[in-house]
Amino acid sequence: MAETFNTRDIQVKALQELFEHLSEEYCVVMKQYVQEYDARNRLLLKKQADNLVEQMQQVEAELKQLLGQKESVNAIPHWQDVVKQAQKPQISLPNLREFEFEVVTVRGLSPQKELILNRRLETAKYFVEDLGQGIRLEMVEIPSGRFTMGAPIEESGSDDSERPQHRVIVSTFFMGKYLITQAQWRAVAALPKINRDLKPDPSNFKGDNRSVERVSWYDAVEFCARLSLKTKREYRLPSEAEWEYACRAGTTTPFYFGETITTDLANYDGNYTYSDGPEGKYREETTPVGYFPPNAFGLYDMHGNVWEWCADSWHENYAGAPTDGSAWVDFNDNDNQRPVLRGGSWGDDPKNCRSAYRLIDDRRDNFDHDIGFRVVCAVGRTY
Repeated sequence: MAETFNTRDIQVKALQELFEHLSEEYCVVMKQYVQEYDARNRLLLKKQADNLVEQMQQVEAELKQLLGQKESVNAIPHWQDVVKQAQKPQISLPNLREFEFEVVTVRGLSPQKELILNRRLETAKYFVEDLGQGIRLEMVEIPSGRFTMGAPIEESGSDDSERPQHRVIVSTFFMGKYLITQAQWRAVAALPKINRDLKPDPSNFKGDNRSVERVSWYDAVEFCARLSLKTKREYRLPSEAEWEYACRAGTTTPFYFGETITTDLANYDGNYTYSDGPEGKYREETTPVGYFPPNAFGLYDMHGNVWEWCADSWHENYAGAPTDGSAWVDFNDNDNQRPVLRGGSWGDDPKNCRSAYRLIDDRRDNFDHDIGFRVVCAVGRTY
C-alpha cells in the first residue's frame, strides 16, 4: 500500500510542477501578445497561448482523476484562474484628482434660427503622467456602464456599418483628456525604441498643443508601447466600443452636444450642415486641443479635429460583435488588416463626426494630416 501511495504522490507532484510550468509560460506568452502589434506574430502567440490552455486543462483532468474531485480542488489552481490572472493588468495608478468643466448641449433653434445652448457644470476624476520637461498627459476616469452601440436607421447620415445596434457592457478605464499633442509625441518618441522608429515631428500643422497627425496605426501602437514601458502601466489604443462609449458619455443623440452641431462646438468643414444646424467656419487645419467644450465625461475633441485610430480590425457591420467592450480583432496572417478610425476631422462633413460613425482605412501603415489618436490606460482588461 505504501508503494502505491508513494507512486501516486510522485505523480501528483510531477503534475503540479508541470501545471506550474505551463501557467508561467502562459503568462509570458500573454504578456508578449499584449505588447505585439504585428498581426502575424499576434496570431502565432494566440495559437501558442491556446495550446498552453489545452495542456493545463489536460493536466488538471489527470490530477482530478488521481486525487478525486474534492482533494484536487486545493491541489492546484484551476486553469481558468491562471487565464484570468494572466489577463489582469498589474496597474498601480497615481492619486486621482478632480476637475470641474462646463458641458454644452444644443437645446434647439431660436426664431432667428440661432442655436439655443444649455450649459451645466460637471466633475470628473483624472491622473497625470509626467513625461518630463513640463509635459503632462492627463488621463480621465471613464466609469463602467452599459450603452447602446451604433445608430438607429432613422439617424440622418447613418449606414448599415453602424448596425445592428447592440447593448455593450464596458469596464472602467482611463482615456486621454485630449488627443495626443505634438509635445507629448516628441517626449515619447525620444524614449527607447520597442519595435519601430518614430519621427519626432511628423505633423503637417505645427504646434506643441495641437494634435499630432500624419502617424500610422503602427506608429500609435509603438507610442503606446514606449509609454507603457516608461510608466509601468498598460497604455494602448481604445477599442471601438470604448471609444464610442466614451464619446457618447451617456447620450443617445448623434453628437454628445445633441441632435446637431456647430463649428462653435467642434472643428469640421462648416460648409456642410447636419440636421437644422447652421453653416459655419471651415478652418482647413487642426485647432489646439481643448479649444472646444468637452463632453460629460470631461473629454475634448471627440467630434472633429482629427480622426482617431482604434485597436479593432474593420468589420462591415456589428453582426457578431463583442458585447463586453473588447476590441474586435481578426487573428489571421494578413499583416495589413484594415483598421478603423473614429470621430471625424477638420476636413469632414459633420455627419462623419457623429458618435456612431465608423471609417475604414485601407492599411495600418497609412497616415495623413487628418489622422491622430488618443490613448487609454486599462483597468481590469488586456487585449
